[in-house]
Amino acid sequence: MIEVVGVITARGGSKGTPRKNVRKLAGKPLIAWTIEAAHRSESLSRVIVSTDDDEITQVCRAWGAEVPFRRPAELARDDSSSIAVLRHAAEWIERTDGRAPDYVMLLQPTSPLRRAEDIEGAVELAQARDAQAVVSVTETRHHPYLCRRIDEAGRLVEFMPCPVEYPRRQDIPMAYALNGAIYLIRPARLAAPDSRVFEGALGFVMPPERSLDVDTPWDLAVAETALRGSLPHGVARLAPITT
Repeated sequence: MIEVVGVITARGGSKGTPRKNVRKLAGKPLIAWTIEAAHRSESLSRVIVSTDDDEITQVCRAWGAEVPFRRPAELARDDSSSIAVLRHAAEWIERTDGRAPDYVMLLQPTSPLRRAEDIEGAVELAQARDAQAVVSVTETRHHPYLCRRIDEAGRLVEFMPCPVEYPRRQDIPMAYALNGAIYLIRPARLAAPDSRVFEGALGFVMPPERSLDVDTPWDLAVAETALRGSLPHGVARLAPITT
């Protein structure tokens, strides 16, 4: 059986929604939903949190996650790379345990609708294909061929050329976007430059109702509604990875 360590990244200095990671969501801190999903997954041998914040540390430990080190200040800035944070955690694990796990999995606390089955599915895909990396995606709600940009004169122009004159969804290839929920990678691959770490990764497709990425108070409200059962697990909000 392969060894996979889950790494939850949570810094204290969120600007868009202050103290976002410990804000209450359907009765629990936002980060607790990710901790619980990770613990329910039989694919993860260990779940650790990388944070620079005392309150986040206390909350995570209360919900059963390890916080075995404090994230360095230089990795907790607004412009800090999540890849650098994951690399730091992987190096700490190898240095402490004397060996690296087969994979490390970055789990962002801003994906509270992610389930244990998603974590397990990504690991199963990686194992079946002997993959260097697996990244979760969801079908984009707005296909790039149907998107427009506004030029200097205020006119709508194609965002990208479309080979079909009047495109319908059934006429164009499916398009996927990163949903921020799962980034699974072999530790050795983390030695690559940040821009190339996930180059050639396999895509693990998640449904849109589990692909919500919480970034704003509105996202929190949608997640609250979904988790309390008033909405079928929300709608997808796609975003790049954040720490």
